[in-house]
Amino acid sequence: MYAGAAVAVDLFGHATPAGVAWLRCLGAAVVLLAWRRPGRAAWRGRRLLLAIVFGVVTAGMNVLFYESIARLPLGTAVAVEFAGPVVVAALGSRTLRDVLALLLVAAGVVAITDVHLGGSFAGVMFALGAAAAWAGYILLGKRVATDGDGIDSLAIGFAAGTVVLSPLALGTGQVWSSPRLLGLGIGVGVLSTVVPYALDQLVLRRVGQARFATLLALLPVTAGVMGFALLGQVPSVPEAAGTLAVVAGVALRSRESRAVEPPG
Repeated sequence: MYAGAAVAVDLFGHATPAGVAWLRCLGAAVVLLAWRRPGRAAWRGRRLLLAIVFGVVTAGMNVLFYESIARLPLGTAVAVEFAGPVVVAALGSRTLRDVLALLLVAAGVVAITDVHLGGSFAGVMFALGAAAAWAGYILLGKRVATDGDGIDSLAIGFAAGTVVLSPLALGTGQVWSSPRLLGLGIGVGVLSTVVPYALDQLVLRRVGQARFATLLALLPVTAGVMGFALLGQVPSVPEAAGTLAVVAGVALRSRESRAVEPPG
């Protein structure tokens, strides 16, 4: 996922942020359809409708997030967007222990991402839109994992998202004249969508929405660990404290949730 994000930022110099998000959706749709080849049952009735809505919401989430990081520091955009999973986790909290875990996670994410809210108003609005879409991704993703066709529905959804958001392709003109840039666009779809979202489907079959939303807090922790291990980026004291808070919050809530949330 983070390798894909790095490639996406590099593509911003050759396409609009929304155009890069559309390329990501296109690349994911092509790869998923070629891999899964969904059967006829997946293209009918309520399962098809669920897949389409899920795909459009998820593609829209990516567009909004890319527009936000084009205007805000990445850490600020991530922290604001994380409001979506926090709301989902809060709605699923049943005990004081759950609430404490959620507070630890939220505080840890803010510390890790080093929020600065003095940036672009439009960037903040895009990030808030991405937060709402992320909450929708979790709720719809759970439905797809349990009531739909899982990864097959993911393939159909991204195909639908590609079609619905096709006007955004107008911002990708320069990419089509370069096989290298086009390959990078498809690569973003594989790294940032196919692999992580397919894994999300496997996880969502086994855990509830609230615990999944809490587990998403491990994403900025993973980014920090990779930055330290691969790039030699030593975390600051607040970042290290935030990492410990997130890990503690996830462990606290997961331990409680096993007793109250049946698998998918």
